[in-house]
Amino acid sequence: QEQLVESGGGLVQPGGSLRLSCVASGNIFTIYLMRWYRQAPGKEREIVATMPWSGGPPSYADSVKGRFIISRDNVKNTVYLQMNSLKPEDTAVYYCNSVMSRRGTLPQNFWGQGTQVTVSS
Repeated sequence: QEQLVESGGGLVQPGGSLRLSCVASGNIFTIYLMRWYRQAPGKEREIVATMPWSGGPPSYADSVKGRFIISRDNVKNTVYLQMNSLKPEDTAVYYCNSVMSRRGTLPQNFWGQGTQVTVSS
């Protein structure tokens, strides 16, 4: 059973940094992309950053450009989100998302369970 497991959330002061990790495991044949989304209380889930798995540049939401960096480790099937200069408005549950497939099957969409990031003094 394929799954995504996030880690690295927590409480940080404004201006601080956190690094989130997301590991994909299971009977994975191909990963097409991995993304980070976030959902703040009372708001819709929004995309934060996207990492193509076989090449191509990452992309970011305007609200995090210049502050967040998405990176990947292809060997470990892991995507990271380095979050710098955090603001209170970055407070949200952060979700890892991936499009991946088993051998001989169509790509499917997978979600992690989410990790809470709270930016507060």
